[in-house]
Amino acid sequence: MKKEYSDGRQKNAYFSRMTDTQRLDAFANMVAWSKHVVFLGGAGVSTESGIPDFRSKDGLYHKTEKRFARYQPEYLLSYECLRNEPDVFFDYYRHNLDARSVQPNTAHMILAKWEKEGKLDGVITQNIDGLHQKAGSVNVQEIHGTTWRNHCTRCNAEYGVDFIFDSTGKPKCLKCGGMVRPDVTLYGEFLPKEAHNSAVRLIRNADLLIIGGTSLQVGSAAGLARQYSGKHLVIINKSRTLMDGEADLVFHDSIGKILTEVDERQ
Repeated sequence: MKKEYSDGRQKNAYFSRMTDTQRLDAFANMVAWSKHVVFLGGAGVSTESGIPDFRSKDGLYHKTEKRFARYQPEYLLSYECLRNEPDVFFDYYRHNLDARSVQPNTAHMILAKWEKEGKLDGVITQNIDGLHQKAGSVNVQEIHGTTWRNHCTRCNAEYGVDFIFDSTGKPKCLKCGGMVRPDVTLYGEFLPKEAHNSAVRLIRNADLLIIGGTSLQVGSAAGLARQYSGKHLVIINKSRTLMDGEADLVFHDSIGKILTEVDERQ
């Protein structure tokens, strides 16, 4: 039976009194009853596939590689580095961001299943690894771009995922000789307009927003989350996030584990 609330305080009190099993049941009911479910995900979704995040103690920015030691981590994935030191940029990029052999995990697979079943409108992701699509998701808004597409900076010729990873030095366009770069949003660049606008539409139309694998410290995800005004908000993240106090349900646990529990209750 659906529960109605007279105000936000009563709503928060209702969910806070639940046992762990009741909270999972409530999450499953939200998915079943909601008409427009959207998932907003960050690096924590892909760490369960073995891809390191950026800022945690085991993250990419804490790796100590001698040839990159004199650079700030953010610089190595910035437009400034691509423009001024392209050989350094592409060396770091090839060495650290090649996810071609990585496979989707349980969370990716369940989200793809829910979309196919009509339970999920779409996925908004900060990740650039393409694992949601590899799992079968169709409506994926990649607000930080993707490593799976590349283009020439001079003539805009398009190239597939292998072109940069299987090349050496500064990759050159086969048509005009211009530099080929990944379709990834680097530090110092704007978000891809089409993906961001589509993400905003998904958020504003949602009546259940599931946020997973992000602490919401990166402005792009936090800004989108703040545009949500639907009925229910669920957060799944191993550490606390900046919006835990605003969510109906918060799970400090594995995304794959929680989504599996919910899927089994459908």
